[in-house]
Amino acid sequence: MKTIWIIGGPGCGKGTQCDRIVKKYGFVHLSSGDLLREEVASGSPRGAELQELMSKGLFVPTDVVLSLIKERIDKAKAEDPCCKGVLIDGYPRELEQGIQFEKDVCPVDLIVFFDVRNETLISRLLGRAAAAAVKRADDNEETIKKRIEIFNEKNGKIVDHYTDKCLRINAEGAVDDIFAQVVEAIDKLLAS
Repeated sequence: MKTIWIIGGPGCGKGTQCDRIVKKYGFVHLSSGDLLREEVASGSPRGAELQELMSKGLFVPTDVVLSLIKERIDKAKAEDPCCKGVLIDGYPRELEQGIQFEKDVCPVDLIVFFDVRNETLISRLLGRAAAAAVKRADDNEETIKKRIEIFNEKNGKIVDHYTDKCLRINAEGAVDDIFAQVVEAIDKLLAS
């Protein structure tokens, strides 16, 4: 089973591309945020601890996030031994998390980085916020700029560290053109 990290700034199109990858290849799609929300909703003791941390605005420890990801990968392997791969969406967020992921979970085979100019990300996120029925607290230009600044600082270290495994895709263009580049990279990975 191949492991692919999908990274990119907020509004870069990760979700859109992940949906297409899942549809074409049948990969398991994991989002750390979704896994945390599911664990909280399960009512488990671990979920209750996570709820308490998250309600206080505190970060969930990396080892807890990684254990959730590992459990889900192991479950996917057990349910479908022929599964070709797993997409880790939006994780790691910083280099130390990536190094810990490879130590505790499994090696990463490919990193797809959707590279988008800051101005484009801001425009996309403000557009998405304007169209949303429910407004989020972070749907304002100042907060969006800060999120992008933090992403750029942390993500640069990941891309620099994993240059041999990282495919940088200019994600400014058409969704189909971007996906064609993704397909070329995944097909090559699966053939190796």
